[in-house]
Amino acid sequence: MTRFPKNFLWGGATAANQCEGAYNVDGRGLANVDVVPVGEERLAIITGQRKMVDFEEGYFYPAKDSIDMYHHYKEDIALFAEMGFKTYRLSIAWTRIFPKGDEVEPNEKGLEFYEKLFKECHKYGIEPLVTITHFDCPMHLIEEYGGWRNRKMLVFYERLCRTLFARYKGLVRYWLTFNEINMILHAPFMGAGLYFEEGENQEQVKYQAAHHELVASAIATKIAHEIDPENKVGCMLAAGQYYPNTSHPRDYWAALQEDRENYFFIDVQARGTYPNYAKKKWERLGIDVKMTDEDLDLLRAYTVDFISFSYYSSRVASGDPEVQEKTEGNIFASLKNPYLESSEWGWQIDPLGLRITLNAIWDRYQKPMFIVENGLGAIDKPDETGHVADDYRIDYLRKHIAAMKDAILEDGVELLGYTTWGCIDLVSAGTGEMKKRYGFIYVDRDNEGRGSLKRFKKKSFDWYKQVIASNGEDLD
Repeated sequence: MTRFPKNFLWGGATAANQCEGAYNVDGRGLANVDVVPVGEERLAIITGQRKMVDFEEGYFYPAKDSIDMYHHYKEDIALFAEMGFKTYRLSIAWTRIFPKGDEVEPNEKGLEFYEKLFKECHKYGIEPLVTITHFDCPMHLIEEYGGWRNRKMLVFYERLCRTLFARYKGLVRYWLTFNEINMILHAPFMGAGLYFEEGENQEQVKYQAAHHELVASAIATKIAHEIDPENKVGCMLAAGQYYPNTSHPRDYWAALQEDRENYFFIDVQARGTYPNYAKKKWERLGIDVKMTDEDLDLLRAYTVDFISFSYYSSRVASGDPEVQEKTEGNIFASLKNPYLESSEWGWQIDPLGLRITLNAIWDRYQKPMFIVENGLGAIDKPDETGHVADDYRIDYLRKHIAAMKDAILEDGVELLGYTTWGCIDLVSAGTGEMKKRYGFIYVDRDNEGRGSLKRFKKKSFDWYKQVIASNGEDLD
């Protein structure tokens, strides 16, 4: 008995704003993800504390050019095909389709680009897995309407979805509505186009925006099924189970509360109703989320077909205010786990945590799952030929794939596929760096945007190729 299903979808994942570049080509408009620079102020901007609405002097904006996949996609997809990809997860740049976001007619050049890209995937038998919104929000919608805090966003998002589902019917069957939807609570400008004014109730704004995105997700699911019954629509969260720091009951309670904060969004998208714990939290905090009966009907009627998630690490919670030491380099920083090793960016490495997380999600929802991000960000040093001997990445992925095997065979979870994050080197969402590399393919570009953009296969390229060819049986 093989451990992975015969039709398991092996592949890799990217996001438009982290790889496409060509930020002002063929009518594309300006998006929030474009105006986030590298450097000390990046965190303040993506969390909505520092307002930046356009390019400013003295900053480097890596998303402007990134790895220029806009002009290299045929070369890159050919490399993915050489590895044997069954699926490729990518995202749509909203401002390629509707440059300002509130237009009635879409930008044909943008639609043509993705149509050609999807057809290129199908040429090699690669199934596109498409994220409709991977942190992209048109800057016009942010400046004119306040981003996802405004209910009018439902109209603009619905128009985007109708356009995509109609145009790409037969080319795309797997869709994700919002990438890491729980990011709203941690990086609200990046997650929902939110920045805050002095004295504003930030929690109120974040949860109101969350409600709008959740309703938008239900609308997308409804339209997707109406336009093509073959469509499968998933939600997506930044996952990673919380462990109690000790066996003290208050630590277990703290871990449960942290998990609830993460699963809150998926509870709604997968079950169709707001959980009581969330309603009670809003009551305690004086948060009044405006919603209509029609909203609640939509949430109830149009739950997702599957649950996708990113997994990089487990997390730790404590109810003891004296316990403070946290991990580094991650928007989802948690308390340090002394039993785990860490990456060069302070992300703790826990393959068993992936099995634990898979079981937690399966037990909670009983819906098919899809791991759409998992990988190791590391500093790769190519030799004179451009080759990278990234045994550390192979080791990381081998152990995580083995944990997936155990979850499927030993625990009986239902898993549709696995796409490693950053299958080709791209710009880091968290730090904006290029030197934080995840890919099987090295791209010659540095943190300041210098380099030839030439692509080179790393050692992990051939390793992943054999993993896919063996359907996950050969991990050596």
